[in-house]
Amino acid sequence: MRLDVEAMKADIEQSVALLRRRLDWDIALRKLDELNARVEDPTLWDNPEQAQAVSRERSRLEAQITAVRQMETALEEGVMLSEMADEEGDEATLEEARASLRAIKERAARAELEALLSGEADGNDAYLEVNSGAGGTESNDWAGMLLRMYTRWARAHGYEVEVEAEESGEQAGIKSATVQIRGPNAYGWLKSESGVHRLVRISPFDAAAKRHTSFASVGVSPVVDDAIEIEINPADVRTDTYRASGAGGQHVNKTDSAVRLTHIPTNTVVACQAGRSQHQNRDQAWKMLRARLYELELQKREAAAQALADAKTEIGWGHQIRSYVLQPYQMVKDLRTNVETSDTQGVLDGDLDAFMGAALAARVGATRGSTAEE
Repeated sequence: MRLDVEAMKADIEQSVALLRRRLDWDIALRKLDELNARVEDPTLWDNPEQAQAVSRERSRLEAQITAVRQMETALEEGVMLSEMADEEGDEATLEEARASLRAIKERAARAELEALLSGEADGNDAYLEVNSGAGGTESNDWAGMLLRMYTRWARAHGYEVEVEAEESGEQAGIKSATVQIRGPNAYGWLKSESGVHRLVRISPFDAAAKRHTSFASVGVSPVVDDAIEIEINPADVRTDTYRASGAGGQHVNKTDSAVRLTHIPTNTVVACQAGRSQHQNRDQAWKMLRARLYELELQKREAAAQALADAKTEIGWGHQIRSYVLQPYQMVKDLRTNVETSDTQGVLDGDLDAFMGAALAARVGATRGSTAEE
């Protein structure tokens, strides 16, 4: 068997062994059997909230165990194919086996990182909010590019994206937008993206073709269900209604259906205009507010309040977490982990896994690093 195939096989086996240890394999199998038995017990559904929690835990554990088994099977098949191709001198089939092993190696690396998503809300859906900084059209356009980048990342990973609120820029891009991203571990992957993002490029809006620097901030909070108690005093919340902007038909544009809530003690603001009625938007806005306040509490528990503070400070120099330089050279660099790549277009098209993986590993103190391939 070729040396490169041997090396990939060793890397995959190491990753699978690590996943088994993190899952505590034998205990995980017994726990899955117990959860399967509980789900099949009709009396469990007498308490819908408890039943949903058990069902979610079962689905999560089953997915982790299934992923390990599938990787082991795929590794065995890939190695057998490479050995047969090597014996017969079939270079085309050998390259097919290499491609298969590379894909398994990527899956194993991602599964390793997902095993680190053990935070209280890591498995939840997420709200992602983008706000443009000072700079008018330039920053609005940059905020729109960021929203597109995260939307593409989410859809590439099978997540659903729903726009909750959006305020368009006067000439281009957006002033602000909030989207809900739904899927397994959405919040766990996205939480490290909170902060200020800096863009350097030749402005398409400058007739003199000068280089401009633009800023936009990203904030991420988990979607929380009714089982999590978040106490909010209604007297601390100011409610404003206004006409929704953007597409939505005559009803949306002619009535004050959009709702904005301001939690005065924390100066937390959320807005929703996705629903067709003020009642729908008010309900969703309250869910978003609970999510934001829950995120504040999580930050305190994790002693990581500085990340949140950075995202809420002035959107400008000295507060950025990542730089995207398109001129005079091509480079995207995360200033926290030093992960960088010259594939700027790939990043702006949603290829963010290397950056998210490195930030996640750093956040939990993992020893195995992650780098972006140029």
